[in-house]
Amino acid sequence: MTILDRIAAVKREEVDRLKVERGLDSLRSGAASRPPVRPFLPALLRPGKLSLIAELKKASPSKGVIRNDFSVPFLAASYEKGGAQCLSVLTDREFFQGDLAYLASAKAAVKLPVLRKDFIIDPLQVYEAREADADAVLLIAAMLQPHELEDLQSLAWELGMAVLVEVHEAVELDKCLGVGVKLLGINNRNLKDFSLDLKISFDLLRICPPELPVVSESGIFTRADAEALKKAGAAAVLVGEAFMKSLDPGQAVKELMPED
Repeated sequence: MTILDRIAAVKREEVDRLKVERGLDSLRSGAASRPPVRPFLPALLRPGKLSLIAELKKASPSKGVIRNDFSVPFLAASYEKGGAQCLSVLTDREFFQGDLAYLASAKAAVKLPVLRKDFIIDPLQVYEAREADADAVLLIAAMLQPHELEDLQSLAWELGMAVLVEVHEAVELDKCLGVGVKLLGINNRNLKDFSLDLKISFDLLRICPPELPVVSESGIFTRADAEALKKAGAAAVLVGEAFMKSLDPGQAVKELMPED
């Protein structure tokens, strides 16, 4: 069983609990009660510039605990001060020591749009994300059939959220293009074994439609990495670990991101 298989099994259990504890009507009502989203995609689209989705990530299956002093308001504010365009907040508990409450906490601390980063497999999780004040959600192509990907993406759009659809290989890219994605993520980490290779982004960027905004995710640790991805056509990068290990994440942002 791969790591992704284990994660998927846990998510199915979580969805089953969500159905019992909340149910569709309650979550739909909660989502409808929230104020309008902050524009996520427009914040990233800066022609000629590389944008940043800065991630709040306490731990990961491959690294264990990355940051012990995990103060969400401090980290979010530091990222905003450093110049990030958007935030990504890990909400998975089992594997990343995240929490859904971190979303609202981060959003209350800044004016930036916030992405819920989790393993979403069911419409209930999309409603839950909007109820928790997410402005965008992540969908992972490797976990979803094309019709599931299309349905979840459409639901998120209906609720006003942006959707970052993540791929790792060409066959997944084909799946995404078939459902009309508006924002593509290329994960340089293989979620089946958590190996990492930045070359994945460069290879897939060469075959992506030029009009499709692309976010390179994982394995970006230096300004040289970021500059190379910008040159290759990436619209944005998603970076977490490189910042989480810094005493001053905002300063780390300034040091990693290319100057405008």
